[in-house]
Amino acid sequence: MGTRPRVLLTEPVFPEVAYLLHQHVELDVGERGVYNTEAALKAVFGQYDGVLSMLSNPITQAVLETAPRLKVIANHAVGYNNIDIDACKSRSIRVANTPGVLTDATADGTLALLLALVRRIPEAQQHLRDGNFDGWHPTGFLGLELRGQVLGIIGMGRIGTAVAERCRAFGMQIIYHNRKRASAPAEARLQATYIKNVHELAQQSDIITLHCPLSDATHHLVDTAFLSVMKESAYLINATRGPVVDEAALAAALHAHQIAGAGIDVYEQEPAIHASLLDAPNTVLTPHITSATHHTRRQMGMLAAAAILNELCGMDLKCNFVV
Repeated sequence: MGTRPRVLLTEPVFPEVAYLLHQHVELDVGERGVYNTEAALKAVFGQYDGVLSMLSNPITQAVLETAPRLKVIANHAVGYNNIDIDACKSRSIRVANTPGVLTDATADGTLALLLALVRRIPEAQQHLRDGNFDGWHPTGFLGLELRGQVLGIIGMGRIGTAVAERCRAFGMQIIYHNRKRASAPAEARLQATYIKNVHELAQQSDIITLHCPLSDATHHLVDTAFLSVMKESAYLINATRGPVVDEAALAAALHAHQIAGAGIDVYEQEPAIHASLLDAPNTVLTPHITSATHHTRRQMGMLAAAAILNELCGMDLKCNFVV
C-alpha cells in the first residue's frame, strides 16, 4: 500500500470535513489565522499534495514556487481571488471552489443586511438598550418601505438572481447590470430590466446591491464617480468582495450625507476596516457573515474536501473545479 497523500486544512472547519479527509489522506489542520500571510504559507507548502484553503490565505506565485508536490487547491469559498490562477495553470495545479451551496444563505443574508439598514434596526436597538425608549412615537426611527422601490443589482449570477427573487416578493422594481444579459424568459420571470451602464443604474436605483465577482474590471467599481451619481436617498449593500468598493470614497460619501446609508459585510483589507467607515453615519457593518448558516458552511467544507479527494485519491464526488 502506497503512502497516503498529505493535505493541509489551513484552519478548522466543521468536524465532518476533517473526518472525511482523515479517512483517505494524512491531514494537518492549522490554527485560525496562522496561514494568512505569504511567509507562513511559503514555510510549509512544500510538504503537501493538496490544500484546503480559506479566502484569507494568499496563495501567490511565490508561495506556489515552494510547492513542487502540490496537485490541488480547494478554496473554502465561491471566490478565489486569493489564488494566483495563472501560476496554478502553469504548474498543472487544479483549483476548486464552492459555488451553488451558498446561494440561498447569501441571498438571505443580503436581505437581512438590507432590512436592518433601511429599517434602522441596529440604531433602534441601541436606543432601547441605552435606556432611551420612552414608548411608541409616530415619527420614531422612520425607515424606508420596500414596495415600489427600485433595486439595482450589479452581478446577476446565482446570488444576484436569488436576491432579485426575494425582493420581487417585497414588491420592488428590479433593474440589473451584468457582464452578460440574462435570457428573455429570465428577465420576464424576475420582471427585471437590463441596464448597460453601471452609472445609469446608480442614478435610477433606490437601493444598490453588489453581487459581481472581483476582477480588474470590478475593482473599485463603486468609487467617487459612482457614488456621486447615486441619489441622496439611496442605499448601498456590499455582500460580494470588499475591493469592489473604494472604502475611503464610501466613507467620505457617508460622512457628507451624499447617500442615505450603506450595509457592508466585506472589506478591502479584511479583517482591517477603514477607520472613517467605522464611525460613518447610517451604516450597518457585519463581519463577512452573509453565508453564515450551519448548513451552508458545512456544505462548503464538504464540497472543497470532495475536490481534494477526487484529485488525490481518484474518487468521484460532486465538486467544482475552476482550473
